[in-house]
Amino acid sequence: MTTDTLTSPPVAGRPSHVAGAATAMFLVGTLAAVSGVITDYPLYGGQAVRYAAAAVILSVVARAADRGRPPVRLGARGWTLLAALSLTGLVIFNVCVIEGTRASGPSLVGIVLGTVPLALAVLGPLTSGGTRRAPSARLVAAALVVVAGATLATGLGSGNLAGLAWSLGALACEVCFSLLALPLLPALGPIRLSARAAAVAVPFLLAMGAVTDGTGMLRAPTAAEALSLGYVTVVVTVVAFFLWYRSLPRLGPDRAGLFAGMIPVGAMATAAVLGRGVPSAADVAGAVIVIAGILLGLSAPPARAASGTTTGSRRRAPDAARS
Repeated sequence: MTTDTLTSPPVAGRPSHVAGAATAMFLVGTLAAVSGVITDYPLYGGQAVRYAAAAVILSVVARAADRGRPPVRLGARGWTLLAALSLTGLVIFNVCVIEGTRASGPSLVGIVLGTVPLALAVLGPLTSGGTRRAPSARLVAAALVVVAGATLATGLGSGNLAGLAWSLGALACEVCFSLLALPLLPALGPIRLSARAAAVAVPFLLAMGAVTDGTGMLRAPTAAEALSLGYVTVVVTVVAFFLWYRSLPRLGPDRAGLFAGMIPVGAMATAAVLGRGVPSAADVAGAVIVIAGILLGLSAPPARAASGTTTGSRRRAPDAARS
């Protein structure tokens, strides 16, 4: 039978949701330092292995959690949203980040991705379906503070037009990763959504790898590459995806987006732990500014719904059915 999902307007969220969002984005930030170990491994093949393994792990966890419950089936609209989420937020995002880094270095990519909080603070409330509302002025101000801190922590490096284009592509994909998930989360929940998004990404990556690398898209990894791929699979994909998708609907995309400022903080901390660089005074100052901006945003009162919409309304999940 088809089910309706009762949704409520985003709230400030419990401490566990705040901690989950912060941890998720911090873990995503660790990817930059760890991925340096697998730069020689075929790009698309490595990403396909990563998401395939993550999908298996998440599916096992989801099956155990859903024992005794009927499965959720997505209709045409649901599968379309899921495919768009996977293609943009997982596949194209990784391509844009890697190609942007190759074109102009990591600084420009980090600076542009530092504007994710601002983008979600503005776009999130305007695209939240039945709870659509005007952006909060305090949240927008807080997002600007987070952007400033993320930029300072990343470093104002030089760039070029190609690097800027790839970085803007990564920014758009990162926004899609959150906004396209919101209609799917009521039906699937964070574990099943993460599992299905990872699984859908695999054929996209294999097809791209077959075109670019042919039979060389997969090879046996070295010990260091295997450890790095394992970390990226379990920590950056399985754990971070679950924490992010668990926190996103409770915080709302505007508040949750503030925690994207933790990405450069995670990168900075991981680089220091791995001996790839000691944080500078600007790095530390940027991290402090990011945290201040997040606290400012979390103190903002919930925005009122825009005229003509109803908060807390019953909203139907996209073609989701339980059989």
